[in-house]
Amino acid sequence: MLKDKTALVTGSTSGIGLGIARALAAQGANVMLNGFGDRGEIERARADMERSFNVRVMHHAANLMHATEIYEMVEWTCAQLGPVDILVNNAGIQFTSPVEEFPRDKWDAIIGTNLSAAFHTIHDALPFMQRNKWGRIINIASVHGLVASVNKAAYVAAKHGLVGLTKVVALETAGSGITCNAICPGWVRTTLVEKQIEARALQAGVDIETAAEQLLMEKQPSHQFVTVEQVASLAAYLCSDAAAQITGASLTIDGGWTAQ
Repeated sequence: MLKDKTALVTGSTSGIGLGIARALAAQGANVMLNGFGDRGEIERARADMERSFNVRVMHHAANLMHATEIYEMVEWTCAQLGPVDILVNNAGIQFTSPVEEFPRDKWDAIIGTNLSAAFHTIHDALPFMQRNKWGRIINIASVHGLVASVNKAAYVAAKHGLVGLTKVVALETAGSGITCNAICPGWVRTTLVEKQIEARALQAGVDIETAAEQLLMEKQPSHQFVTVEQVASLAAYLCSDAAAQITGASLTIDGGWTAQ
């Protein structure tokens, strides 16, 4: 389906991003990974993907807080793998605190990583898509791009902003062969969420699995975690011809969270 397409996936050395990268590689896309982590683990994931799907897979460690590094990553991707056809903005960080206690540097870091970085990658990759008259931009937002939770001012603000950015880009590219959509997952048991579960367990004096169940029961009516594979499959679908008229959408995959 995506043979010879080039996909750039930010925050793809683990979790949802890595799952999406694998799903796109499975459809024949060459993939540029991005993110931090243990170099050996990143190389093993890269090599395994390349070997498993017979595509080219590379890694760029751009720090998404810096626009110049994002530009260099996009340009290097185009030079090594070909013009970017698919851009998945997945990178994200989290910090929780009441607004009046929220550290200013944490606010800046979350807005920078979760929102501004997506603007910069789109800004730099979109001209290549426009020249080729085909492109898929997928922003991994969150249910928190649609609804709020306490103590998550920066994250909620960034994800709401990402949904808004998605709509603007969709309108500006409508009818051009380029689509831009947001995927809004509920609880997915990634490292980011695992840290919240651990903090809850510590605060409530319960074990990890009890804390996880409590987390689900508060927000997610299905009482089941969304899986990485489910999010990745939705991303792959949005890259297909069947999804050519889906643009500007915020697609929830949240076990009923936002239906309440």
